Formats: sequence, C-alpha cells, structure tokens
Amino acid sequence: MTDKIGRAAEAVAATGVDILMTQPDMGPVSIEGYYDEAFCVPGMLARIVEAEAKNVAGHIIACFDDTGLDAARSVAKAPVVGIGEAAFHAAALVAGKFSVITTLGRSVAAIEHNLVRYGLASRCRKVRAAEVPVLALEDPQSDAYSKISAEINLALEEDGCDAIVLGCAGMAGVACDLSAKYQVPVIDGVAVSVGLVQMLHQAGIKTSKHGCYASPLPKSYRGELSRYAPR
Repeated sequence: MTDKIGRAAEAVAATGVDILMTQPDMGPVSIEGYYDEAFCVPGMLARIVEAEAKNVAGHIIACFDDTGLDAARSVAKAPVVGIGEAAFHAAALVAGKFSVITTLGRSVAAIEHNLVRYGLASRCRKVRAAEVPVLALEDPQSDAYSKISAEINLALEEDGCDAIVLGCAGMAGVACDLSAKYQVPVIDGVAVSVGLVQMLHQAGIKTSKHGCYASPLPKSYRGELSRYAPR
C-alpha cells in the first residue's frame, strides 16, 4: 500500500520533485480506529524526525484520520500536511457540498470530529462507510472497488453533494476513474497533499514554532518510550 500511495504521489509531483516513500518500522499493519491510531504515532514521528534530518521540503501523513498530525508539526520545521485536511479543503474549493466515502464504520466518528475541528463540517453532507477493511483495498480479489463505487452512487443520489472525498490513502489511484464515471470531482487526499506541500515550499512557508507547534521541551521518557524523549 505504501508503494501504491507513493506512485499516486509521484504521478502529480512537479518535475524535479522526489517523493520519499516510507512507513514506520513498528505499529499496526493498518489504522482502523482510535486504538490503532495511538500505537502508530511513535513510529510515524520517528520517520518525521529522520526526514527532517534530510532537509525535506515537507511531509505528508497518508492516513485519512490525520493521525498524529499535531505531534508531527511539533517536531517538524518543514510543513506537515494530513491527507484528510487537504482533501476537505480541496473539496470546499470546487464544490458547495461534499460527502466522504471511507472504509469502516468505526472511522466515521474520527472523520466527523476532524471536519468540525477544521471548520468544514457544514460543507460535508455525510461521512459514509463502504464497510471495506483497509487491507482489502490491496486485494484484487476483493469487492472493495465495487463497494466504494456503490457508496458514491448512493451519496450522489441521497446526500445532495456535489463532490466526493475518498476517505483512505489506500484508495489513491482510483479518483480519476471514479470522477469520470460519475462526472463529479472525486478527490484523493494524497494527490492534493503533494500540491499543497509544493506550494508551501515554493512560498517559503514553514511550520510555526511559536505557540502550539513549538518544539517539544527536553525531558526524560520512561520505559520503552525512552528513545522518543525530546532532546
């Protein structure tokens, strides 16, 4: 899935832009709910710190729940973009109302919470779950695509939306086909995040280190988390 996400990012990257695909070396194999989110953050932050040392132009968190986004911005000077936030804003720029199609029902609450947090809840008609496990998106024998497509059809018929946001990075790469099929914007957060990072870098805009995203204060961490202690 990481490779597929990377290919989707490379497809929209500007000439001369390198996409560095990576994933944590610890944590759950997929993120499906709050419990998984909690255990994926330390490994993700380690990758952010490593990338900062390489002086990258920016970071993209390819989890639609924008898992660990605030913590990542606290350790990064380069911009950090979550694909959920990016996709919501992109949808609001091209449509009056949009609906979100995500994987499992347990993810709906987290997405609705983020929409409120980002000030875009009023623009979203509904967050729908296709009831597709994340890893099924990698199985060519699964019916994941047909379930996602069917849910988009229902959203357009019942929600009164003008655009669709795909609510999982594992759906990267199918947005163009679905947009052509339904004749509405179908937005992949991975693709629009690449554009946002490029724009922020070109404009010379970095993450604010004043206030809530100030660098973490040095202190000791106990037990297995000791290697993540800020220094």
